[in-house]
Amino acid sequence: MRRERAAARVTEMQEDRKIPNHVAIILDGNGRWAKSKGMPRNYGHVQGAKAVEIICEEAYRMGIQYLTVYAFSTENWNRPQEEVDALMKLLRNYLKTCLKTAEKNRMCVRILGDKTRLDKDIRQRIGELEEATKNNDGLHFQIALNYGGRDEIVRAVRELAQSVKEGKLEAGQITEETVGSRLDTRGLPEPDLLIRTCNEQRISNFLLWQLAYTEFYFTPVAWPDFTKEELEKAIEAYNTRDRRYGMVDGK
Repeated sequence: MRRERAAARVTEMQEDRKIPNHVAIILDGNGRWAKSKGMPRNYGHVQGAKAVEIICEEAYRMGIQYLTVYAFSTENWNRPQEEVDALMKLLRNYLKTCLKTAEKNRMCVRILGDKTRLDKDIRQRIGELEEATKNNDGLHFQIALNYGGRDEIVRAVRELAQSVKEGKLEAGQITEETVGSRLDTRGLPEPDLLIRTCNEQRISNFLLWQLAYTEFYFTPVAWPDFTKEELEKAIEAYNTRDRRYGMVDGK
């Protein structure tokens, strides 16, 4: 019954406009937003986490099936230790909240990135979250943690090289599909729309392989202020794009 309701909702939404199947978001501006209000940077991260919960629900109501957010990059370890520690504390709390939200909304949650640098208790919570939600039929929600696009590709190449070394794979058998099957996003559709907040206009080492034909949308709104209405604006902009994938006039 839930699947039927979801299908009906998607059909209704798509009658009026094209809804991207997969939206990726770079959550930018938490710290600057907090500073503008005379608050510590961590306050912005806390409010940003709350915005993620809201957008997850709104995205699925709109008909988006996959949502991927860039939460912590491989470069973020270079931030002041106090801020990194605060982010890890927030992450621990968020993983608990996310499990409850996933149970309520039947979200399927998956973590992208190299988990080996994360503390053991965080890795354990990630494993529990992924296992508990893997069969859920709601929004497919991916969180990029200790993620970097270059790092992801390097890890995939190392895995392929090891397979060739062991005689399990011939070098000539390596294709785009083979590489894709070793990425953190294996099995997921490529993003249709990338949103970056707070007026930054770069992809910052996010999903380098997967964004080959993704439409980009940049907004001056800081992430904690990103609402359902802002998401609708991004989708409206997406609807003005002509996605040709290298062809002419969609042919």
